[in-house]
Amino acid sequence: MSSIIQLLPDHVANQIAAGEVVQRPASVVKELLENAVDARATDIKLIIKDAGKSLVQVIDNGLGMSVTDARLCFERHATSKIRQAEDLFSLHTKGFRGEALASIAAIAHVEMKTKQDQEELGTHIIIEGSKFVSQDVAVLPKGTSFSVKNLFFNIPARRNFLKSEVVEYRHIVDEFQRVALAHANIHFTFYHNGSEMFNLPPSNFRQRIVNIFSGKTNEKLVPVQEETEIVEIKGFVSKPEFAKKSRGEQFFFVNDRFIKSGYLHHAIMGAYEGLLKDGAQPSYFLYLQVPPNTIDINIHPTKTEIKFDDEHALYAILRSAVKHSLGQFNIAPVLDFDRDANLDTPYHYKNLEGSTPTIQVNGNYNPFSEASTNKQFNTNSYETRKLEVINWESLYIGLKQETETIIENEGMHFEGEEVKSFLFDENDVEKVVNKTYQIHKKYIVNPIKSGMVIVNQHRAHQRVLYEQFLTNMTLHKASSQQLLFPLHLYFSTNEIALIAELQLALVNTGFIFEETNKDSVVISGLPVNITESEVTLVLEQLLSDLQDGIPESSFSQNDTIAKSMARSLAVKTGTYLTEKEQENLVNGLFACKDPNVSPFQKPTFITMRVEDLDNKFAL
Repeated sequence: MSSIIQLLPDHVANQIAAGEVVQRPASVVKELLENAVDARATDIKLIIKDAGKSLVQVIDNGLGMSVTDARLCFERHATSKIRQAEDLFSLHTKGFRGEALASIAAIAHVEMKTKQDQEELGTHIIIEGSKFVSQDVAVLPKGTSFSVKNLFFNIPARRNFLKSEVVEYRHIVDEFQRVALAHANIHFTFYHNGSEMFNLPPSNFRQRIVNIFSGKTNEKLVPVQEETEIVEIKGFVSKPEFAKKSRGEQFFFVNDRFIKSGYLHHAIMGAYEGLLKDGAQPSYFLYLQVPPNTIDINIHPTKTEIKFDDEHALYAILRSAVKHSLGQFNIAPVLDFDRDANLDTPYHYKNLEGSTPTIQVNGNYNPFSEASTNKQFNTNSYETRKLEVINWESLYIGLKQETETIIENEGMHFEGEEVKSFLFDENDVEKVVNKTYQIHKKYIVNPIKSGMVIVNQHRAHQRVLYEQFLTNMTLHKASSQQLLFPLHLYFSTNEIALIAELQLALVNTGFIFEETNKDSVVISGLPVNITESEVTLVLEQLLSDLQDGIPESSFSQNDTIAKSMARSLAVKTGTYLTEKEQENLVNGLFACKDPNVSPFQKPTFITMRVEDLDNKFAL
């Protein structure tokens, strides 16, 4: 019987490994940037075309490689960073498993140029799908240049699963920012389709954060500094008033390596307890230095998750450090029961001198003069007033006849109240049936012939707004309200790029963009059902909903925007509605094309028949 188990050919094994290491162009960017950092480069250039599908190129001025190393780096499990198993528990570098370059070369056309400083000539290697095409000697500058072209050229199914260029570009930017934030001492440059997107000179951590996210980032940063035997923490968190709906600006770095940790994120949220609105997310850029032997990096293929030896102590230290910084810089509210606000001196009294009070005396006044004697109280005045109070009924004698005379002369008529046997007028019975009632500021009850309708006001309003926005964007008939003073709103570079992609659809909803800059937008007109105070909330919610990428088709874009804006602007649970507002909401709901469900497929109302109520009372 022939053997069933056999060894895989190298090129097949490399393609399988590539599925673990290379998921999209951003994965190639991450591996190449980290290799450049490990090569001790001080200047790194990232060049991409078509969101990395056509080209990903990383050029550095690092140590470079010899001829032998240049050939060996494309072999599986070939690495310069590990010599023995114990080295896995004392890692100071990025990539260490030696599979990245072999995996990338298995699914793309790779061209590498490298030269060491002490050598006169460098090495030029071309590989296509794990096959060495050529290896030549060339005149090159110091450092290494990797060019990865036609990613997934030999795996068409995998290439078809890639998202749109906008989505893939955003993933590349995310990876670039993570590496750039972790190494502020390195000069990074980023080019996309020939345009310079980032130029980050060497700087300190704070300046690097500001250079990447621009806008008013510098104003919202609060420094965090803590040093213990377990961990050294430094970095910045944002002020509570700058919290956003999205979680885009949240970074943890452990030993200069970006990680994701829901556990540590919970510690940050605990430090902000009582300072944030519901659903708001603070920004943070925190750098943690721990002994390498107290962490395990190799628990996830992308190495973005780390296992700590003492997570509970790290949690407590991090939470305490952030809370201390927020309190130290007067971010957190302070209670002072001994202070009396009434004793505070107004600012406009600061430079004023106190005035001396004066007393006015009439020197000519003589209490014994005849004029003064006449002004004295009459001894009988009290008795007179007492009699007037006792005979108060006499004040109203003849008043009734005078009032009747005035009424007759003026032709005025008063209707008397009649006691009826039922609460409502017979003519008002029909009106009472159609009246709406609000229950617990959440539900609207409306009687109908067969029973009653109970409407969820929040979901109903979402449906009404959703169809309004979708109609306006589809038919281009949205109306705008002009602002007397244009709004200047500041966003990060990524958020500005998203807004620029959606600008046409937002204009169709009623927004008017007067100007779009690198880190801000100027809005001079708003949709009629949005107030100035709601603009930031609406745009932040929209950016949060689009974190996973902008849909490719225009209809899907419009649908996403309409849903997001309806979610932001819909009347919330706990909001009191007048009777007129209740009626308008109910009428608007049942005028919709699909009133049964909200835009998020949740029921908007239920009906209860009289029979159902009878069954509840049945014994």
